[in-house]
Amino acid sequence: MNTSYRNTRYMMSAPNVNDAPPDEGFEVAFAGRSNAGKSSAINVITQQKALARVSKTPGRTQMLNFFRVDDHRRLVDLPGYGYAQVPEAIQKNWRQALEGYFSERRSLRGVFLVMDIRHPMTPFDHRMIEWCRHWELPLHIALTKADKLSRGAALQTLRTVEAELKAQQGLNFSLQILSALKRIGLEEAWAVLDRWLEMSRPNAS
Repeated sequence: MNTSYRNTRYMMSAPNVNDAPPDEGFEVAFAGRSNAGKSSAINVITQQKALARVSKTPGRTQMLNFFRVDDHRRLVDLPGYGYAQVPEAIQKNWRQALEGYFSERRSLRGVFLVMDIRHPMTPFDHRMIEWCRHWELPLHIALTKADKLSRGAALQTLRTVEAELKAQQGLNFSLQILSALKRIGLEEAWAVLDRWLEMSRPNAS
C-alpha cells in the first residue's frame, strides 16, 4: 500500500489560472466528464473517503480545486462537465479556464484523465486528449468503474481505446483499468503519480 498521498489536504479553489497557488513545484491535474468517477478516483488514490467532496460545495464545481500533497506537490481537481442542464455559457467559461491552465501552468506535470469504462472517448475526453497533444502534456487515462464489466469486456475496451489513442501522432499517453470500489489498479495509478511528482515512496531504499 502506498501511503504517500494519505496526508493530501484541500488547499483552495480558483476560478482561473491567475488565481491559482504559486506556479512552483509539481502538480498533476485530474480531469473527467461529469459522472465519470473522478471524485471516487481521487478519494481512493489518496485513501480518503471524502477529500474530493470539498469541491462539491456551492461555487467550487466550476473552479480549479487544489489539494496539497506536501510543500512541493499538489493534485488539481479540474471542473467536470457534461450535464445537459448546464448552460453553454458556463461550459464556455470552464473551457476557457482549462485552456488557460493547460497552456500557462509550468508546474503541471501531467493530466490524469478519468473515463467511465462503459462510455469512453466522449467529446469531453477527445477535447482533453487534443489539449494534451497540443501542449505536449503527458496523459494517463484511467478507465474507471471497471467492476461494472466482466474482466474480458474491460480488457477489450482497454484494447479498443488504446488502439484509438495510438493512431494519434504526438500523443504521450499511458492507460489502465481502475475500480475505486474493488481497489483495482491502484498500484498503477500510484506509480504514474510517483513518477510525475518525483515522489519517493516511504519504504524506498
